[in-house]
Amino acid sequence: MKNKIFLIGLVILLVSCATQKKQTISVVKIIETTTSWNGDPLPKYPQGTPKVTVLKITIPAKTKLKKHYHPVINTGIIIKGELTVIDKSNNVLHLKPGDVIVELVNKIHFGINKRNTPVEIIVFYAGTTDLPITVLEQ
Repeated sequence: MKNKIFLIGLVILLVSCATQKKQTISVVKIIETTTSWNGDPLPKYPQGTPKVTVLKITIPAKTKLKKHYHPVINTGIIIKGELTVIDKSNNVLHLKPGDVIVELVNKIHFGINKRNTPVEIIVFYAGTTDLPITVLEQ
């Protein structure tokens, strides 16, 4: 009797496993590049103890960021809102949700949120423990 119950349970398990829809892992490459958004080549990684920083940055509506630069390689993806980025040579990049930016390294630039809604961007910085991720222009 126990063997019969075991066999019935095993058959039910096998049938249910066979009828379940297979789910697969999906991988979508968002960006792969060796250059910043304006075409400048990315620099070599700095020497030192590696430090990875991930920030969620919210830029209020109608806000212009101060001019600054990043001494480390970084990339971000816009989650909400629209952002315009301008470098010292007046190259302009307009970003909307889902867009990715590979930031300039050691070059002055700034961003502007011209809209009436905040911008949310997730930014990944690949630096070292002895370097800041952002430096304001003096």
